[in-house]
Amino acid sequence: MSALISPDADPITLEWFTAGKAFALATVVDTLGSAPMPVGSTMAVGPDGSALGSVSGGCVEGAVYESACEIRDSGIPRLETFGYTDAEGFAVGLTCGGTVTVLVQRIDRDTFPDYDLLLRKAAQDRAVAWATALPGHPESAAAQLIRTPDSPPPDALPPFEGAVARVVDTMLSVGVTGTRTLPGATPARLFVRSLTPAPKLVIIGATAHAAALSRLGRCLGMHVTVCDPRPVFATPQRFPDAHEVVRTWPHHYLSETRLDAATAVCVLTHDTKVDVPALMAAFDTPAGYIGAMGSLTTHHDRLRRLRAAGATPRQIARLHSPIGLDLGARSPQDIALSILAEIVSSRTGASGTPLTRSAYQSAAR
Repeated sequence: MSALISPDADPITLEWFTAGKAFALATVVDTLGSAPMPVGSTMAVGPDGSALGSVSGGCVEGAVYESACEIRDSGIPRLETFGYTDAEGFAVGLTCGGTVTVLVQRIDRDTFPDYDLLLRKAAQDRAVAWATALPGHPESAAAQLIRTPDSPPPDALPPFEGAVARVVDTMLSVGVTGTRTLPGATPARLFVRSLTPAPKLVIIGATAHAAALSRLGRCLGMHVTVCDPRPVFATPQRFPDAHEVVRTWPHHYLSETRLDAATAVCVLTHDTKVDVPALMAAFDTPAGYIGAMGSLTTHHDRLRRLRAAGATPRQIARLHSPIGLDLGARSPQDIALSILAEIVSSRTGASGTPLTRSAYQSAAR
């Protein structure tokens, strides 16, 4: 499931909201250069002073906390910007050298009456976006807008709200979070947080490697499914971290399940009567990552079988095999780490090379 802060923190803030207790949300709305946390990272400060989540990984957390306590009580939202210069090395700021802008605002039934709707949609793994006009616009105090794919069309809304809705709908459709400027006589800057369903991780094969991969995949916020036709091995008890364990032939499951570009399919069997049909079915989906475990010998034999089954060169080019990055992994846990590292690298388009090497190359220029 998706979450505003985290799956553990969101229910706590919902309890505060339902009880009529005001709290503060601090949200990273913009970054420049190197920043420890991405845009959309959120910290909540409760009525009791407790803090949930993070906006900086620690370097400016104290200053944000103080602002959040103040704004929780005053109700006046504020933008806080934190940067770094050599002269400020020991002052409050980002030691990583970047700049981060944080929106701090009070949340209660008056300032954000649909806050509970936002969290409930996210908990249901429904696509939902929250838009707020940043301080400085005449209508900023009223602009807390929730949009889902089935919301009323923008043209049916009041002018300002409709203009906001058009921007939000576009960003939600591609899962983008960030700040946008709304043109007009008085330009409005909007922050839009898109919460989209958790990416799917489909694991084929009820193996020890699958158990380790399901555990790490869940830690990364993925919706994990383990699929295997053998009822003795495909049980919830063997895979407690999987959201679902499906006992059927994997190619049937893949053919009947809606997958998208955010889906990763990992075939961890060593059985050609399972993995070849499963891969052929996966090729017919828009899954963004398709990988298969095995040695180089297994890999070459699998390619031969896939071609014999009718796989095209374009389909085979989508296959990550042998699966994972070269970490020298041997244990199921290490192999699971190498697989997820490759999934993340594939999603972001990053090289997967050590950052240390990149730093030395940058310094040598």
